[in-house]
Amino acid sequence: MERFLKQHREFKLGPWVEELTRIISEKRAFLDTAKGNFQRYKSLVESLPDFVPAKIDLMGNHILVGDEADIPREGKSDKKKDLQEKLAQLCPWRKGPFNLFGVDIDTEWQSWMKWDRLLPHLPELSGRRILDIGSSNGYYMFRMAAQNPLFVLGLEPQSSFYYQYLAIQKFLRQDNVFCLPIPHDQLPGMEQYFDLVFCMGVLYHRKSPIEMLKSIHDSLKKGGQIVLENLVLDTRENRCLFPKDRYAKMRNVFFIPDLLAMESWLARAGFTHIQCVDVAKTSCEEQRKTDWIQTESLKDFLNPDDPDKTVEGYPAPVRAVFMARA
Repeated sequence: MERFLKQHREFKLGPWVEELTRIISEKRAFLDTAKGNFQRYKSLVESLPDFVPAKIDLMGNHILVGDEADIPREGKSDKKKDLQEKLAQLCPWRKGPFNLFGVDIDTEWQSWMKWDRLLPHLPELSGRRILDIGSSNGYYMFRMAAQNPLFVLGLEPQSSFYYQYLAIQKFLRQDNVFCLPIPHDQLPGMEQYFDLVFCMGVLYHRKSPIEMLKSIHDSLKKGGQIVLENLVLDTRENRCLFPKDRYAKMRNVFFIPDLLAMESWLARAGFTHIQCVDVAKTSCEEQRKTDWIQTESLKDFLNPDDPDKTVEGYPAPVRAVFMARA
């Protein structure tokens, strides 16, 4: 967190720097005296070994950090087992996959599949200021880092995901990737600052989606772009689903628009050049139960007699990616 703050001081940009300084100071004080899960995960990350990777690869499906040869020879087997056990205690691992010194973290999501669908539509990332809202453990931020952006700032308030990011960053040491353990609505109003904002798998959890889109719009430079991925209804009838209670066993899902409604939301928020660049039904190849999540996954959320519907009877998850300009 302090690295990001230092970079902003060098930029000498915006009245929001003072507010960001306050937030980072408060979060640092909280983490230094954390209790509960934050304390447990903090202790785990601090106890990880100081292995140094001979190579890293941010371009493949796996984020690759070193290999088994980088583990000191004496007691190698025990050291690798200890690393695996500590990483397992950070479960559930949702986004990925990763391979750290020969430990294969088979995450719930095969996130490279979404990245491969998205990549042909992305603008040039080199030298750009990028915000990733709901960045989880940083898988997509590290994939972006391979293209040499000025920086990628992630926002991830959930303790296990934030400390997964810290665990990976402990070995990767990417100096253009940062993460703050806060939700988007706690970020100061960094008006007309970012070149690109990623908001993937977040908007349907918001009670006021257009308000969030307007906030993102205002944080973008003129001509800056949003990459928005969201659950959708695969129609163009300008309608929206509001689940009565749960959707795919998720309680915190509010509005699921169809494609035309999503485009209308973006337009209402001030965006132009709106394009839907991908629509994909979520498959059990892309999202599935593994030893690294220890919870239910997509197969458990679908009607066993009709996989085109959720267990509640709603249309099964379809996700679409939209690009638009401020």
